[in-house]
Amino acid sequence: MHGRDLGVNPDDLVEAPEPEQEGKQEILENKDVVVQHVNIQGLGRTKEDLLGYEISDVFHAKNLIDVMKKAHVARQKLLRLGIFNEVEVLIDTTEGADALPNGLDVTFEVTEIKRLTGSYNTMVGNNEGSMVLGLKLPNMLGRAEKLTFQFSYGTKETSYGLSFFKPQPGHFERKYVADPAPQTLFPLGMTSHTLKWEGVWRELGCLARSASFAVREESGHSLKSALSHTVSVDSRNSAIFPSRGALLRINQELAGYTGGDASFLKEDFELQLNRRLFWDSVLCASLWGGVLCPIGGQSSCIADRFYLGGPTSVRGFGMYSIGPQSEGDYLGGEAYWAGGLHLYTPLPFRPGRGGFGDLFRTHFFLNAGNLCNLNYAFRVPYILWFDIESVMCAGEGPRAHLQKLAECIRWSYGAGIVLRLGNIARLELNYCVPMGVQSGDRICDGVQFGAGIRFL
Repeated sequence: MHGRDLGVNPDDLVEAPEPEQEGKQEILENKDVVVQHVNIQGLGRTKEDLLGYEISDVFHAKNLIDVMKKAHVARQKLLRLGIFNEVEVLIDTTEGADALPNGLDVTFEVTEIKRLTGSYNTMVGNNEGSMVLGLKLPNMLGRAEKLTFQFSYGTKETSYGLSFFKPQPGHFERKYVADPAPQTLFPLGMTSHTLKWEGVWRELGCLARSASFAVREESGHSLKSALSHTVSVDSRNSAIFPSRGALLRINQELAGYTGGDASFLKEDFELQLNRRLFWDSVLCASLWGGVLCPIGGQSSCIADRFYLGGPTSVRGFGMYSIGPQSEGDYLGGEAYWAGGLHLYTPLPFRPGRGGFGDLFRTHFFLNAGNLCNLNYAFRVPYILWFDIESVMCAGEGPRAHLQKLAECIRWSYGAGIVLRLGNIARLELNYCVPMGVQSGDRICDGVQFGAGIRFL
């Protein structure tokens, strides 16, 4: 206010164009425009007709804001194809003899992914670990096809996988896979459905000298060819630490009608309910169940049966150490159920609140379950849903099997700490007290550690 007089009129420093800019911005936002050309630059082996469906909505934009929104959506679709490392968008006015006064050109500048990629990683599943080596040929034929080979060496099994993925425009994605399975994913209302064909060549080998005869007689190679359908409804706000919502997943599997030497009909379900209580605590109730019915008088295979026990199901028992056994080897069962009631609370005194401490929860639980074999000889038509009372069978009836599942229930209770790993897995360290222990069950009385992606 009291500095030197520089001989400059303050009014000369006022930028007058501001009202004009506001008017121009208003015109750009509200004026109707026409997208005349959509260009894609940087294509090498990718066929242009593949991308037509992904970018077609850009032509339907009516104003500049709409063009920007639809171009952004198209960019996301191009990235989801998995064939581009980068996708940039450039919007400019149309030039040339055919240019309209309100015409726009949209240009997508893409960078294609390499022809051959490799990967090396380790995986931790339900109390097992594995090393995975992979080779991938992305965009092999120019239309987002992908050929993948994987070799997995784990603590419990070794597997090879060769898969071929072919995307389809629209809401469906088809996967033609040798292992684990080809599948079609599609939404229907509030539900999500998966149709899958699975062809697996299995070998039960490397038997220990102490292996029982029941295991030895099933050793060797077997081939399973199965069709399955999974329907799920998931309203949870988190897959690992949900505080509200529910999950219902039902799976049906039919093997033997498309080849292979395994013939059975398999049904299983998973139900989970979550409710927030006081002080950020959450009450969770879960229920699992399933039944395996051999077809054509065959006996079920060890690899197809259900197993129960361990830190991911009925805590306080050894991994897969509940149910029928032979000479110390657990053989699994053809019917099972398991239920759990859990109370999750924040750590005492809330250390690290709003940061690292939110990854932990204290855990109080009550688990129960049982496992048994059926005495069925099914002859069923090709179906996905079935009524167990309407299927012709020989042997014991459903009431006898329900009575088996209600007898000698194993259950346990305890408390511990849970750690969330991202939004896909978690670790548990619990102190368990097993109850209802039956002869032959292997228990884990005391501290038990668990890691996995699916917990009861």
